Amino acid sequence: MSSSISKAAFIAVTLVTGAVSMASAQDAPLSAAESDPRIMGWMEGFPPPPDKLITQPDSNFFSFPRLRCSVCHLREFLPTEEISRGLGAPVPLDYLTPAAFAETARAIDALTFTPIDGDAPMTWEQSLYANYTDGILILHKGRVVYERYFGCLAEDGKHAAMSMTKSVTGLLGEILVAEGVLDDTALVRDIIPEIGDSAFATATVREVMDMTTGVQYSENYSDPNADIWLYSKAASPLPKPEGYDGPDGYWEYLQQVKPEGNHGDQFHYKTINSDMLGWMISRVSGKSVTELASERLWRRMGAEQDAYQTVDSKGVPFAGGGISAGLRDLGRLGLLMLNEGEINGEQLFPAQVVQHIRGGGDPAKFVGFPTIPNGSYTSQWWVFHNEHGAFAARGVHGQTIYVDPTADMVLVRFASFPQAQNGFIDPTSLPAYQAVAEYLMSQ
Repeated sequence: MSSSISKAAFIAVTLVTGAVSMASAQDAPLSAAESDPRIMGWMEGFPPPPDKLITQPDSNFFSFPRLRCSVCHLREFLPTEEISRGLGAPVPLDYLTPAAFAETARAIDALTFTPIDGDAPMTWEQSLYANYTDGILILHKGRVVYERYFGCLAEDGKHAAMSMTKSVTGLLGEILVAEGVLDDTALVRDIIPEIGDSAFATATVREVMDMTTGVQYSENYSDPNADIWLYSKAASPLPKPEGYDGPDGYWEYLQQVKPEGNHGDQFHYKTINSDMLGWMISRVSGKSVTELASERLWRRMGAEQDAYQTVDSKGVPFAGGGISAGLRDLGRLGLLMLNEGEINGEQLFPAQVVQHIRGGGDPAKFVGFPTIPNGSYTSQWWVFHNEHGAFAARGVHGQTIYVDPTADMVLVRFASFPQAQNGFIDPTSLPAYQAVAEYLMSQ
């Protein structure tokens, strides 16, 4: 990956898949306060000084600490397609009274919990900085009880959702299954004949949705021959390097995937499943995933901002990680999941959609995620199978929509943690979420 274009091809995919951390290798990265983009001064000035530039295709825009700024500005680096909220007025979220809101915020900030495998207590507010939080929203019984913004994000801004995009794709797929438009028992080749001899051909739609396909796809970034490099080159919207003769775009890549293992045997978190699902959704609905997300979700849930989604060189939206959206709008999406498809007095999709997701996948097939010991995965959603029945959309660097039905709580967090994998963040985040849930239930 010697050329800047090759590096950019890699970044174009991996920054939004959440597949790799581009954080600095330094042992002690800057703290959240030290790396705040407002303190760092990225892209300030007309023009900005050379050492404050964040550029493309120089491929530095997703290295730490630049990522703390870039997560709010992805469409300035990559082509995107809009997820329109339409022309109607937004439906405001319901808030506590100002006095009650301030009192609740103070109480939540002061809550204490002990991190997983830790011995020293931490406050909720300390955890926000420990996890490089950019935005946090908590709804309880349908009302906003807590909302804060940090770093690059303001209330009118948008932030990369990373692999939470997968959960939007999975939700759209589950809606189509419930409505009889998408048959989850069908084979991929029955819906997408062009898939040819790809390993995906003999997988069922459900195996793709639950990521139990037996497909070859390595995300080992230390291996120059890993599949992620070919995928990244194929998906890059930038001109291909001279002499490149590989697949062009997400869908061409899917047509040449080789088998590895048996379909249905085990859960393997591989982003290419999300793009395969996105292709099938588009084929059966006749709409791109961005059009469908607009039509079925953003326009109807009272969203206050358009979202956007990155695309490859052929205009195919990245179904595995390309969405950027507003914090409150993802709060609305969380309310839809909490209330089984209902929001603002309207049923947007059948309740069985959420009921299926909450039920989870097969825990016996779910291994390799020690911070979610009893978990499962279905329809591109993570299910915790904890005492509160919580489930979540998750993306690297700390993105989450955490739904706790027992506490009647939705929590949405945007973050820019230096390391990508949520395993580094969960030990602090998951007990913090539980502490807030228990506090709200006590009120």
